Amino acid sequence: MMDVTEFGNIDSGASTTSVIISCIVIMITLIAQWKIFTKAGEAGWKAIIPIYNLYIFCKIIDGNGIKFLLLLIPVVNIVYSILLDIRTAKAFGKGTGFTLGLIFLNPIFTLILGFGDAQYLGPQGK
Repeated sequence: MMDVTEFGNIDSGASTTSVIISCIVIMITLIAQWKIFTKAGEAGWKAIIPIYNLYIFCKIIDGNGIKFLLLLIPVVNIVYSILLDIRTAKAFGKGTGFTLGLIFLNPIFTLILGFGDAQYLGPQGK
């Protein structure tokens, strides 16, 4: 029979690794968002303030920052997140393949957008 303390030690190690990896991914994504905000003519520091960064992101991508409130409504938030990914690709002159990358591999494609040669064209590519 397995001792309870042994089980706790196994879980604790896996949990610590997950937390460290998650923190690294979050930090890298924040840095990429800072670069995206800068490309769009906003101050980069706005990317690190929770909630306010969503408002600014929606303003950059959708042209209307108050639409970030749609992200607070269950089910609607999923649909609007996908729309934001589509509009993000358009706002930076990218196509369908890049949109799919933003939807399924967001941290990677956010890095590409922030550090790549993409130029901000305006909300929804206008």
